[in-house]
Amino acid sequence: MKGGSVVIASSEAFVEERPGTYRAILWGGTTAGVLDITAAFVNSGLQGRGPILVLQGIASGLLGRDSYAGGLATACLGLAIHFFVAFCAATVYYAASRRLDVLIQKTVASGLLYGVAVYCFMYLVVLPLTFHRSFVHPLSAVIIAVIVHMCCVGLPISVAVRRFSK
Repeated sequence: MKGGSVVIASSEAFVEERPGTYRAILWGGTTAGVLDITAAFVNSGLQGRGPILVLQGIASGLLGRDSYAGGLATACLGLAIHFFVAFCAATVYYAASRRLDVLIQKTVASGLLYGVAVYCFMYLVVLPLTFHRSFVHPLSAVIIAVIVHMCCVGLPISVAVRRFSK
């Protein structure tokens, strides 16, 4: 039963830390999700596309072209997917911060770099796998997207994790 006591000990440690864990992930994921989707709405609006189309575009990673015919229902699915990804990003950063103290100690630098990492993971791994094609964007669009991910995704997640860490 030695293995069982290790699980119980680690479970007890997690229970003690749970309120901070949940708050860090909730606030980090929510803030990053709101800021990132707002930036996407503004950017798309400047190109003449509305928020529904943006959200349906997110859902199209799961549903394909049918998402654009789904109206508000597929837009809501796109919003749910978007926030799921934001909460996943916050969870990954939180988990990494439990092992790497620098993520808590150097909040701003770590958050900005994490934003770059999230951008790279999304555009080099997730989107090509989801849409089964590579994405080629003009350099100006890449620079804007990286800055948005740094400031609207990585930074708020790192600040929330620092705020709710012991």
